[in-house]
Amino acid sequence: MYSAIDVAKYIIWYSKKKGYAISNLKLQKILYFVQAAFLVDCGKECFADSIEAWDFGPVVPCVYRYFKIFGSSDIPKSVGIDAEEVIMRSDRKIINEMVDQCAEYSASALVEITHNQDPWKNVYQKGYNNVITPKAIKAYFEEE
Repeated sequence: MYSAIDVAKYIIWYSKKKGYAISNLKLQKILYFVQAAFLVDCGKECFADSIEAWDFGPVVPCVYRYFKIFGSSDIPKSVGIDAEEVIMRSDRKIINEMVDQCAEYSASALVEITHNQDPWKNVYQKGYNNVITPKAIKAYFEEE
């Protein structure tokens, strides 16, 4: 299992390599979908850090804080230097596929998608950062 920061750095590195723009908001949604893919395809979490239901959808708080200096701007590739070395090749494939799928959507479209999914909808309360459990994510995506 990886740290969410390491996975985020890899997502940024891969996105930039492919020419995709990636903001902190979009990164948060991709992390959520990556976690879902690992839970369903591998039966394990990609990272142990919690995902919370915030106003703009699922957020990994430690990753949000780490990259918030970029605001809503595109995060530069330089933050992902050496990220590829940390992630195992088999895991990179799963992450890459999810990044490629999410790349065709804007950050706001990904927010809209997650707002219509049970893991976020069932725990979101304005003003509270309730945890979206891996169990809830897995159960939802196994049904899809």
